[in-house]
Amino acid sequence: MIKTFHQRMLGLRAKMGTYWSMLLGAVFSIFVVITGVLGFMLIEGWDFISSFYMVVITLSTVGFMEVHQLSDEGRIFTALLIIGGVGSFLYIAAAFSQVLVEGRLQILWGKRRMMKEIGRLKDHFIVCGYGRIGSIVTQEIMGEGHSVVVIEQDPELIERMEQDGILCVEGDATSDEVLLSVGLHNARSLISALTSEAANVYVTLTARQLNPDITIIARAGDKSHISRLELAGANRVVLPHFIGGIRMAQSVLRPTATNFVEVALRGGIDLQMEELYVSPGSELVGKDLVDSQIRPRFNLIVIAIKQVSGDMVFNPGPKEIIHAKATLLAVGKKRDLTAIQEIL
Repeated sequence: MIKTFHQRMLGLRAKMGTYWSMLLGAVFSIFVVITGVLGFMLIEGWDFISSFYMVVITLSTVGFMEVHQLSDEGRIFTALLIIGGVGSFLYIAAAFSQVLVEGRLQILWGKRRMMKEIGRLKDHFIVCGYGRIGSIVTQEIMGEGHSVVVIEQDPELIERMEQDGILCVEGDATSDEVLLSVGLHNARSLISALTSEAANVYVTLTARQLNPDITIIARAGDKSHISRLELAGANRVVLPHFIGGIRMAQSVLRPTATNFVEVALRGGIDLQMEELYVSPGSELVGKDLVDSQIRPRFNLIVIAIKQVSGDMVFNPGPKEIIHAKATLLAVGKKRDLTAIQEIL
């Protein structure tokens, strides 16, 4: 039984952490008050009210007169009571200061360490806003093994991301300093998923000015806003409600095809669509699809080729030539898509 009580106390101490000292101080203070009341009642023979009042004015050191004349034993007891009361107060004050200092230092140290980690990132993704859309975008990109940094103003969402181990910065995404602090110059892409349409336009415009080469994906709430976001510098504009409506309609009109795509996207089957960039030194350069042996060697299906000019060739024929810096849109198993990277 004693061992079980000891284990429970150790578990409670580990759970409370730095607050354990404050709990001990509070328990000791209550013990001092109870001891003081009982001591005056037993030593001096006072009633409960007088004893409690004497304990209060003694521990608070307000300097009021004694309730009744104290005996020598009562004076010694009062002196010990003062020592115990002042000691418990100092202990609580020290414990409270420790909680404040350690908590603040942990926060500062954690943010400093996070900023150092963000400063080392290259070819990462920046997500502005961790709302309903931004959180899904972040989880999807991280699920593919890429690095993501989120910019968010809501302290509660920042705390949630820190607990989930997501790199984040608390601040205004429209600020130049904040965008630069998350490594905008070294980032691969920026996704502006803020709820405010004007804020998305401003973020897009600012990011494009700071980094002309970055890919920017912006969220829009209406089709009429697409042109102004593209004018601000967005490479692509996404309308979440529009896409959601189309998906629901397709689920009714073409349920089998839609279910197949959803199962593939959710990882229900080992199937993935990937963009394969053909480097100038690749062995595929100058070959057609038949000579490239992509299908027999890697069991991949090339469904489209994006040429350097930006033209898209859908369902390319067997004699379609693969040029340097082109992008192949291929479908296949994840391990096959990884294997072909060696010859690209």
